[in-house]
Amino acid sequence: MVRSKLPNTPHPADGVTLTWIVVLSGVKRLAPLSLFVIPFGIGFRVTAIEQGLTGPQALVMSAAVFSGAAQFASLDFWPHPVNLFSLALVIFAINGRHVITGAALSPWLNQLPLLKRWLALGLLSDPNFTDSHGAFQAGEKDVGILLGGGLVLWLNWILGTAIGTYAGTTAGSLQSFGFDVVMVCFFATLMTRKLRQRSSIVPAVIAACVSVLTLGWLPTGWNIIAAALVGGAVGVVREF
Repeated sequence: MVRSKLPNTPHPADGVTLTWIVVLSGVKRLAPLSLFVIPFGIGFRVTAIEQGLTGPQALVMSAAVFSGAAQFASLDFWPHPVNLFSLALVIFAINGRHVITGAALSPWLNQLPLLKRWLALGLLSDPNFTDSHGAFQAGEKDVGILLGGGLVLWLNWILGTAIGTYAGTTAGSLQSFGFDVVMVCFFATLMTRKLRQRSSIVPAVIAACVSVLTLGWLPTGWNIIAAALVGGAVGVVREF
């Protein structure tokens, strides 16, 4: 990982570490917030089963990918034959923000041995990045806070998927409980939050236009990739 030179990011003093006591502290800090991940995990299971995935396959995807937005978006590519290259591009495009968050954390993480660094970054998400980055800037030197927060979010994401799998076999169709609209609400919430920043409006509008205009010209799902790349490029240009 390249060491970050972001402005207003203090360079930490030596002594950055990762201990299991602080991992537990990170778990406790984000445990209440992580409960809200469970309904999204249930919603992902409902959508995944509709696209032809089995319960175990949905669980494995949640455990291995751990990205709600990327998992929901990738389901459009799932009908057989599965295009693994397209799946990889979608996940990369949606998770591209981790390049920035990883750079922001690099003054701390780059002081750790490589294996510990990978362990902490393996469960990186928006909530535990926000929580831990603020703590690091306030003087925290233990990366366990990042790992702990990611761990409790990851466990509840898997739990939500597992609950959806079990409930689907015992309670019948979960659409009657409204879980089929969770994906729509999830992306609507993300968009609404991002559009509070005026600088995000133009890239979002351009991305939406690209997605619609290329829908009939590109293979299934590739309009999403094109929209993400064009919208992201516009956002970068506007920042400079």
